[in-house]
Amino acid sequence: MSAPRRLLLVNGPNLNLLGTREPEVYGTRTLADVEELTRSTAAEAGFDVRAVQSNHEGVLIDAIHDARTDCAGIVINPGGLTHTSVVLRDALSGVALPVAEVHISDVRAREEFRHFSYVADVAVVHVIGEGVAGYATATRRLLQVITGRADG
Repeated sequence: MSAPRRLLLVNGPNLNLLGTREPEVYGTRTLADVEELTRSTAAEAGFDVRAVQSNHEGVLIDAIHDARTDCAGIVINPGGLTHTSVVLRDALSGVALPVAEVHISDVRAREEFRHFSYVADVAVVHVIGEGVAGYATATRRLLQVITGRADG
């Protein structure tokens, strides 16, 4: 059986509000823009993307668990769960897939509570503060890890 050619894209709470929520922090691109950018970037390497966004932690955990059967890796912006969710971190660790953590804003330059990430130690790729374009960077870097190729 060949390795899966799919990535799971996970966007956490409040990311459904992209484009209207605090545009001075997150910009004006929408969640649909994020999903399309990630899909087109993955397609460059022959991968497809299954996208999930939820404001409910359990929905995200279920999607991560399901990825074990048909995904080669996970690109995740956990939103505020980055700083609070041990169970989300444990789900990512438990599926044993390579993970790329992405944040639109530079969380290290924001409020102190945003400086810690429960996801950081299970992610092999970290892209922080590149805006929505960071999803493309994270996807390419994750695909480099998955395929073992420097060009993704």
